[in-house]
Amino acid sequence: MRARVPASAANLGPGFDVLALALSLYVEVTIEPAARLTITADGEGADVAKDSGHLAAVVARRVLGHDDVAIHVSSSIPVSRGLGSSAAIAVAAAAAAGAAVPDDVLLVASATDGHAENAAASLLGGLVAATIVDGRPLARRLPLDPGLGVVLLVPDRPLQTRLARSVLPAQVPLAAVVHNLGRMGLLVAGLADRAALAPEAGADMLHQAARAAFFPEAPELMSRLLGSGATVATWSGAGPSLLAICDADRAAALREAGEKSLADLGVAGSAMVLRPDLGGLVLSS
Repeated sequence: MRARVPASAANLGPGFDVLALALSLYVEVTIEPAARLTITADGEGADVAKDSGHLAAVVARRVLGHDDVAIHVSSSIPVSRGLGSSAAIAVAAAAAAGAAVPDDVLLVASATDGHAENAAASLLGGLVAATIVDGRPLARRLPLDPGLGVVLLVPDRPLQTRLARSVLPAQVPLAAVVHNLGRMGLLVAGLADRAALAPEAGADMLHQAARAAFFPEAPELMSRLLGSGATVATWSGAGPSLLAICDADRAAALREAGEKSLADLGVAGSAMVLRPDLGGLVLSS
């Protein structure tokens, strides 16, 4: 069985560990019966050790109860860049191994990767909200204006999610929580209707400032994106990729501005125009 799923950008500023948007970069996982475990890979992440500890093998064992399978992984999702590559592999591997769609796929993927919102976006496509209720993931699609465009700045420097989370405080002030809840409400409304989307909707007080220690150029890059036509600019997941949301007809010019900003600040990397992926998981035999 072959499964293809999109990348995802989580948090989207104030929606920490809740919101995620599926994006048009993809991973494809094929799993077939075999006498013993074999793993092949191409594209992004192809250099990861191809043994029983590979994420796709871990997921296959969780679904099948064994790993006597041949696994092939082909990915265009940059690794350790805040684009949900692990969650995407977990979703694709669970589906390719035969887990029931959608409930078991989401359960297995979120339990293995630890990020229900990324897994839900890769599985369902579009804009999602997800959380854990009574030990199980619960996710819902949210409205998304089709006229929105996405520009992504991807630095050539990885940032492990575990490291990015290590700098976050265990407790935060009530004012910061209220700030984020208010902005998240504005963001959800604005993503449903781009005429209502305001730059303030992307503001965050829970995670982005703390993570800037790993990417000190991020605040200036986001400011430049906003000044070049983005309506909202945020970190993508745990970073270091940065996400700009704009009217779709401004995306090409914004990408050029993003490329220039990276060069001006001496940040090796690339800017790309993406589209929200609305299809999520695609299965084929």
